[in-house]
Amino acid sequence: MLIFFLGVLSQWIAWRLQLPAIVLMSISGLLVGPIFGIISPAERFGELFSPIISLAVAIILFEGSLNLNFKEVKNFSKPLWRIATWGAFIAWIAGSLAAHYMAGLSLAVSFVIGGLFIVTGPTVILPMLRQAKLKPRPAAILKWEGIVVDPFGALLALFAFQFVLFAMGEESASAFGLFFLASLFSVLLGIVAGWGMGRMFEKGQVPEFLKSPMVFAVVLLVFAVSDTVMPQTGLLAVTSMGIMMANMNITSINEMRHFKENISVLLISSIFVMLTASLSLDILIGIFNPRIIAFVLAMLFIVRPLSIWLSTIGTNLSFQEKLLVGWIAPRGIVALTVSGYFAATLMDAGFEDAELLTALTFALVFSTVVAHGFSIGWLGRKLGLVSSVEPGILIVGSSRFTVKLGKMLHDMNKNVLIVDSAWGRLRLAREEGVPNFNGEILSEHTEYEKDLTPYETMIVASENDSYNSLVTSNFVPKLGRTHLFQTAIHIGNPKDFHASLSGKTLFGPEWNIQALEEKAEEGYAMRKTQLTEQFTYEKFREKSVEGTIPLFIERAQGKIEFFTAENGAEPKTGDTIVSFSPPAHQEIRTQEKLETSRIKSGIQS
Repeated sequence: MLIFFLGVLSQWIAWRLQLPAIVLMSISGLLVGPIFGIISPAERFGELFSPIISLAVAIILFEGSLNLNFKEVKNFSKPLWRIATWGAFIAWIAGSLAAHYMAGLSLAVSFVIGGLFIVTGPTVILPMLRQAKLKPRPAAILKWEGIVVDPFGALLALFAFQFVLFAMGEESASAFGLFFLASLFSVLLGIVAGWGMGRMFEKGQVPEFLKSPMVFAVVLLVFAVSDTVMPQTGLLAVTSMGIMMANMNITSINEMRHFKENISVLLISSIFVMLTASLSLDILIGIFNPRIIAFVLAMLFIVRPLSIWLSTIGTNLSFQEKLLVGWIAPRGIVALTVSGYFAATLMDAGFEDAELLTALTFALVFSTVVAHGFSIGWLGRKLGLVSSVEPGILIVGSSRFTVKLGKMLHDMNKNVLIVDSAWGRLRLAREEGVPNFNGEILSEHTEYEKDLTPYETMIVASENDSYNSLVTSNFVPKLGRTHLFQTAIHIGNPKDFHASLSGKTLFGPEWNIQALEEKAEEGYAMRKTQLTEQFTYEKFREKSVEGTIPLFIERAQGKIEFFTAENGAEPKTGDTIVSFSPPAHQEIRTQEKLETSRIKSGIQS
């Protein structure tokens, strides 16, 4: 109970304070574990501890690989391929030398652990990317590298270990053949399982309510079978399965992603608490060893930048992208769990210096999580690789009213975009200079053509109520209900549209898109009114002419809050109210502006 609670609580606090969640989860685990001794998951779970961690990592890695669609990387596949191959090889060699000369490990142990440390891992990189909101290309490179390289780190460490045993004369050359055959088997097993599940789903052989649970069970089965054939190959199998399913254009893939994402958030939260709570004080004290500190600094400032810069020579990555990717490389759960396996295995093989591996790994994991977690957003903004500092507003459906609304927001220096599938309906937006995009918002193609990351608020205002509800329900997992708005239902009974399928109703139940369009055709115009201590919201309502529609508030800090049918916003002094006003009262509006100006100047009229 405490593990689940602390994990989710850490995620929530991180969201509220805009801090790296991984850091808070690690700290909470250290507090209840080695520091205050409240819990010790490794002792409580006993022999189940490692299997629980391994199965959880398999699910997390599969969930991440479900997002690896090859269409996403068609424009930068070359640098990604270089980083995942040559970059990983350079990181292995350089990291092994750093472990030998800095940490003082033997060459045999260094090359084993050096292979493991090439991983960055989705358990840490995905939460960081979710928070940092980088532009699509650097975000995709870091995401793909973290997921694809993750299983290869464990395999590379296993390969190095097999080579060490061969060099010592304890293994024959056939062991290498078995290693490669087992790796090939894991890849084929994942591909076949993914293809089989996808085909069953598309043929309707699995009911909707069983799809996510069945995938969940098959992922665990594939991981366990592969890991039984040869340890540490299960991660490769589930990654292959996820990539296969991500590229089969399965109609229900989004529902599976949402289910797996929710499970992954819970697992990531819990596992980091479990791992850090299971550490001993001796390990914590051991990380302050000068040799370990020197090794961590070498990995941060020499090995990672060197591997990225050398592997991306001749690619189209910019200097800023190389600098960011060359810095961000947080290690996570896979490094911690697999290092424990190799520490015990190497010590059984007679390598006494392997007892330092746990302290060494934790030092690297915690240092990279803290350093990269706190710096990724700042560095991204400094390098111009963040999509948008200020969250934007996405308007679905182009019409006279939405263009007027978009024009007002654009003139107020807000990041706004109008999206419509019909080129002709966007004509007015183009004439008014409002940013627009011609495409279907529900299409997967739109995700690759237009970066929607900066837009945290969505207004759905097409003429089709059913389409509006479909769009809002589709974007609930991405944006959350508090940031989804739609115009009122104007055809049929609003009760036919369940609240779970709709966003917040803008402006009021009577102001559907048809009514708003009629007002726009009558000449209604947007008006800004700033509230002062003298000209309060009450006075604004008194002075407002009949038919005025309050639309939204711009807070003194610049935040936008829309008026909705569910709850009315409460304007305060210093806020600016934007309303939709009738055209026949220009004279009254002019007098109101003059009165407001006189009040501001201290003149009593």
